[in-house]
This record gives sequence, C-alpha cells and structure tokens, in this order.
Amino acid sequence: MATPHIRTGAAPNSPARGGFVYLPLLAGWLVPGAGHFVLGKWGRGALLAVSIIGMFALGLGMNGKIYANAHDILDLLGLVGDLGNGLLYFVSRALSLGADQVQVTTGDYGSRFIVVAGLLNVIAAVDAHNIRTGRKAA
Repeated sequence: MATPHIRTGAAPNSPARGGFVYLPLLAGWLVPGAGHFVLGKWGRGALLAVSIIGMFALGLGMNGKIYANAHDILDLLGLVGDLGNGLLYFVSRALSLGADQVQVTTGDYGSRFIVVAGLLNVIAAVDAHNIRTGRKAA
C-alpha cells in the first residue's frame, strides 16, 4: 500500500541552492531574459530577451507612446505595462524616446507593442522566480 505524500512546505523537486531567492525575479524584471540567464537557462533567456527587446523596439519604431503619468484608468494600465519593461522603460524615458501623443494609427499599435512587451517581461521574470523556488520544473 502506497503512503500518501506529506507536504513539508517545499516542493518535492525544489533545488537545494542557497542565496537570494528573488535574484532571478529582480534581474528578469530589470533586464529582459536576465532572470533565466542567472539560472543558466541560456536558450530560454536569449529567446525572451530577443522577443521582449524586439517588441519594445518595434513599438518605438512605430512611434508608440511611452506612458509617463496617468490621467485615467487606461493610462494607468498603460503605465503599469510600460513599467514592466524595467530598465528599457527608464532608459527610454531618460532619452525622451517614444511619442508624447499618438498622432498616427501605427503609433497606437506601437503603444500596445510596448505595453505587451512589459507584460511579457513580468511574466518571464515570475517564470524565472518559479523555476528558482522549485514551483516549476526547469
């Protein structure tokens, strides 16, 4: 007769590594793909970095807006999505990249590309954190 598995607080296949458990999360948010690079997942990290940076660059190339403040709920959601890009957001704001106002149709699409890149970056950072803590199999 099989005995039931008793949870001890840690995942059954959790890595037994010491160190700062939030490093992949913070690194992944600041620099796209860096959370996976910290874990040695070079292929996954490179794919995420190319995808997120590419979407961000395409959004800028389409004259997308980078949100700086929020006047209504939709602007607030755009700002939160843009902040998900980490250092890409802060560097682009410091260099005054992106449109102040969307004046062409492609600029609206570009703004969405930038927001989605930020949301994808947050998902990737959380994925790296889950791999680090053992909640997700590598």
